[in-house]
Amino acid sequence: MTLSEEARDRLADIVELQPTKNGELQERWGMESGSDVHQYLENELGEHYYRNDDSLICATPEAAELVDVEPGIVSGDDGTTTAVRVPRLQARIVEVLPTADEDGDSVVAVLHALRDAYDVDPSTDDVRSALQALKRKGVVEAVYTTVPTFRLAVDRDELDVAISDE
Repeated sequence: MTLSEEARDRLADIVELQPTKNGELQERWGMESGSDVHQYLENELGEHYYRNDDSLICATPEAAELVDVEPGIVSGDDGTTTAVRVPRLQARIVEVLPTADEDGDSVVAVLHALRDAYDVDPSTDDVRSALQALKRKGVVEAVYTTVPTFRLAVDRDELDVAISDE
């Protein structure tokens, strides 16, 4: 099956963002709903993606070769994430989050750290979503106390972060 240019571009997005959710693809692709994303995946990219054990969307290895895009995550021999390609907000969050041996920060604390460090003003929902995406990629861990807090799951010096086009 030959892919259209749009389908190739969207497959490249999946490779870059994997593991990802319908909502992330909906935002990236400018679709109205997660159902629209699901329909597109089934109709246009059915043989090029799968859902992992957590129901997250991943590209097949053949799909990654087909679009010649580096995966969004690279893991070391021990399984820890060593490189990620993420949107600018997520890259900035990696820079301001506490390290694995420190107490985590709440979503609001991360928001304030971003405002202080970068003079940006993302919404709380955007920060929460970015933290969850980084958690799925193995870069961030959540510590559940009265309020969930987040900190790096990997050593900042051992992580290569590249910014993807937004």
